[in-house]
Amino acid sequence: MSFQMIAMPSSATERKKVTLTDLQRKKVQGQPITMLTAYDYPTAKALDEAGLDVILVGDSLGMVVLGYPNTLQVTMEEMLHHCRAVARGARTAFLVGDMPFMSYQVSVQEAVRNAGRFLQEGGMEAVKLEGGRERAETIRAIVAAGIPVMGHLGLTPQSIHQLGGFRLQGRHAAEARRLLEDALILQEAGCFSLVLESVPQQLAALITQQLEIPSIGIGAGAGCDGQVLVTHDLLGLFDRFTPRFVKQYAQLYPLMRAAFAQYIAEVQDGSFPGDEHSFTMSEEEWRSFLQQTHNLVPGLFAENIK
Repeated sequence: MSFQMIAMPSSATERKKVTLTDLQRKKVQGQPITMLTAYDYPTAKALDEAGLDVILVGDSLGMVVLGYPNTLQVTMEEMLHHCRAVARGARTAFLVGDMPFMSYQVSVQEAVRNAGRFLQEGGMEAVKLEGGRERAETIRAIVAAGIPVMGHLGLTPQSIHQLGGFRLQGRHAAEARRLLEDALILQEAGCFSLVLESVPQQLAALITQQLEIPSIGIGAGAGCDGQVLVTHDLLGLFDRFTPRFVKQYAQLYPLMRAAFAQYIAEVQDGSFPGDEHSFTMSEEEWRSFLQQTHNLVPGLFAENIK
């Protein structure tokens, strides 16, 4: 294993609930913000107990959990299902739900209604949506409804067909200028934070310096106010591909496969389950059972009863 064992708090209750004020304070004080994805109760609980600042229930679950080829097939109901599981596992981290494709693009009214469902039905405390200036009106309306919004610029996975795939964004001067402008527009629209994905590190650092709100980088270098990764990538659980910007802190997929293979072999050769994995009745109760039931299956228990 490539990770180092670090002492953890004995209970997540030892720290206070992370709020938007805490995240903004970290930006001002230069304290890095930590963020990872979760899609289920045990993962959320482990992340929370480790001391993570922000848990994102990302639409990346479509690929790493549901097996879709991209994030475009993820539905609102799927997102809400996983949000509820994460909310049950996390107690102190700030919780953000990813608005799936076509849940906020059709109309502002529908976007506000769907954003509200993340808080009301999903147990989230904020939503994240993709896009720049074209989303400003929608963001303003969602924020006006009392729902915090995290923006997402650069490589926006819901637009991969328009972008031509999972490619670095802002590498050319005109693109870089537009990204900077979009970041400032989203800040003005009311976003409390921005994710910058697959952006040149010097551009991400400059955008971060110009923003009053925290930036969270993924493939955007160390100049952002915080970092986020897909937890399945970090743990080596997603086997289809590993983005260049991912650091794998463990490789659990081969370990899982080996454990499953060992289980299959032990069931087939009869070594599992053993006596230590099984339960027994007392001899007295067993003989009483045989006496009470031998008439139901004549001769089957006769030898045992003697």
